[in-house]
Amino acid sequence: MAELRRYFDEIQTGEEYESPGRTVTETDIVIFAGLSGDYNVLHTDAEFMKQSIFGERIAHGLLGLAIQAGLFTRATPAYATLAFVGLRWKFKGPIKIGDTIRLKAKVLAKKETEKPDRGLVTVQRMVVNQRDEVVQEGETDLIVERKP
Repeated sequence: MAELRRYFDEIQTGEEYESPGRTVTETDIVIFAGLSGDYNVLHTDAEFMKQSIFGERIAHGLLGLAIQAGLFTRATPAYATLAFVGLRWKFKGPIKIGDTIRLKAKVLAKKETEKPDRGLVTVQRMVVNQRDEVVQEGETDLIVERKP
């Protein structure tokens, strides 16, 4: 049976991945507002937002960040991840209701750790909408298990 998880030793610097699309819905935004407790008018007041620079409600930035985490798992053969340990992130543009976002990712670096059973993998991530506009981008650090 094929191994379902990729270990630190198997991941190569420079690998690139792209996820399928994921359309962000009004339901996503409403549920995330309830889950997070963030009922800011940017996300919840359609009439107010008609007069804003965006012209309509937008998704929470953290909702976009959460969705890209899921898209990463759809873009890559599953890593043997032990922990998500670091994040450097920029929110560059709005994600609107009906936008379809994708994740483009690239392995930037791998680093040995003090513990011999794991390593650190740094992944560059870019969230783009259906027009290929970058709406979020940054880097994440993952602790990935070594092959036993």
